[in-house]
Amino acid sequence: MSAHVSAAHRYPGSAGSSVTTLSGAKISPQTPNANERAGTSRRTFLRSGVAVAGTAAVLGQASAPASSAPARGVFAHGVASGDPLPDRVILWTRVTPTPAATPGSGIGPAADVVWEVARDASFGTVVATGRRTATTDTDFTVKVDAAGLAPDTRYFYRFRVVSGPASGAVSPTGRTRSAPATGADVGSVRFGVVSCSNWEAGYFGAYRHLAGQPDLTAIVHLGDYIYEYETGGYTGKTGPVRTHSPRNETVSLRDYRMRHAQYKTDPDLARLHIMHPWICTWDDHESANDAWSGGAENHQRNEGSWAARKAASERAYYEWMPVRPVVDAGGRHLYRRLRFGTLLELSMLDLRTYRDVQVPATSRKIDDPGRSITGRAQMDWLTRGLVTSDTRWRIVGNPVMITPVLIPPLEPRTTAAVTDLLGVPGAGVPYNPDQWDGYTADRKRLLNTLRANNIDNVVFITGDIHSSWACDIPVDAATYPGSGSVATELVVTSVTSSNIDDILKVPANTLGAAVPPAFMTANHHVRWNDFDAHGYAVLTVTRNATQMDWFFVNEKTDPNTGQTYARSFRVGSGSQRVQPVARPAR
Repeated sequence: MSAHVSAAHRYPGSAGSSVTTLSGAKISPQTPNANERAGTSRRTFLRSGVAVAGTAAVLGQASAPASSAPARGVFAHGVASGDPLPDRVILWTRVTPTPAATPGSGIGPAADVVWEVARDASFGTVVATGRRTATTDTDFTVKVDAAGLAPDTRYFYRFRVVSGPASGAVSPTGRTRSAPATGADVGSVRFGVVSCSNWEAGYFGAYRHLAGQPDLTAIVHLGDYIYEYETGGYTGKTGPVRTHSPRNETVSLRDYRMRHAQYKTDPDLARLHIMHPWICTWDDHESANDAWSGGAENHQRNEGSWAARKAASERAYYEWMPVRPVVDAGGRHLYRRLRFGTLLELSMLDLRTYRDVQVPATSRKIDDPGRSITGRAQMDWLTRGLVTSDTRWRIVGNPVMITPVLIPPLEPRTTAAVTDLLGVPGAGVPYNPDQWDGYTADRKRLLNTLRANNIDNVVFITGDIHSSWACDIPVDAATYPGSGSVATELVVTSVTSSNIDDILKVPANTLGAAVPPAFMTANHHVRWNDFDAHGYAVLTVTRNATQMDWFFVNEKTDPNTGQTYARSFRVGSGSQRVQPVARPAR
């Protein structure tokens, strides 16, 4: 999220000294010393770890099948799947072969792991299997691209340790689903959509309620899966609701591994991972706030080189997340495209790795045609994919907002003399220059490509901003609606990360009640926004329409919070406009 917000959210809070695992057991955030390690036998470890078998029981409440054997503490971080293709899917887990082999510790014996994919929960019909070795090199994570699957098919998967001290341990059983065949006539796809899940700001009740939504195809996470701050660095309204591990800001590879591991112990997050495949991208907090190609707002010289920190964050992310990065002549990158029959293509963007440094909202450099948020290679990939796609819908997984939000929108042809004199951006001063608003030349290139090629049914789904929005993306914000729109954007709020009222420590619906009407009055293409709530969304795509339904949790600091259905907006095929609808899609 942008620096103008982050500057306000550094305040101290109370801190605990332990982390609660899926089983309810307490784990110190510090690596055990030699005496502690020596005093914990394998037998004690496995006995205490049986509590983590409760993972399967917890997840079973959501109709996920239980494991065929105790999960034990060996699989304390659960299982996950992701990036489904018609013939394959990524499978993930993390093995803890001994008590001392904690995440980031860099110690522990290698463990051979057998993975299995079956059509049934009892694994009577295994359709794919293989063997991997978990080692310190990948922090004992195991990631498999399980191939040879049938399109659009539900599968069950698990992992078994077959060597070393943890031999015999069996993971919880996960569920996943392959994508439809490329040419399949798919009637409907339903994505759960989430973003910005800050451990210290609250509990992940949004994940728990999303797990109860019917007929989900996959979960799309649009970034800020973890947060890098030290304990108390960025919390909820009243300080940390629960304490980060490690307590320091994440800078090293060890730090990032520990932080990913902690998030994977959240029971609601683990439950959602075990039930559905995920499709994820990163934003800035997977590395550091307001990251760009050469640094970050939240990176100082005394923290070492930015290149080393970014490399550490990327390595930990690829180890701990069920993603399939693309490797081509340009190297490894996270932006990628997934297809769901003839209905839609989903293009997932990386808007941090290649962007130029952010400039102030009043800077004329915002309009500099040499500045980019995507980088040239990613922009070429994105525009080429949107132009050549033969699917009905083109969905773009977009980490930061692309809709212009200006104070106010200006028409350059009539106001150029004034903006030139003042040295401010030609179309108006943006609310948040960390978004596409700070890189107007790239946005113009992209939208002009859509207009020139008559590309319709482009819907951006977005996170980052800790608020909810439904917007038309205008040809010209100052003359909308007369100038028309070229695409639409639907923005999901945060799972827990603080909004304006949280950061200012004022009651809900204080500033959050005043800001939306002001934005919509000045920016007519913004059809709705909410600045107060936290939760998730469900995106339903059919041949005739794409609809987002927003659901808000009642209280993010309550681990047992309820939820409330909030709003729905629909984009009809060929309309390029968002319209409110009265009820969720089914």
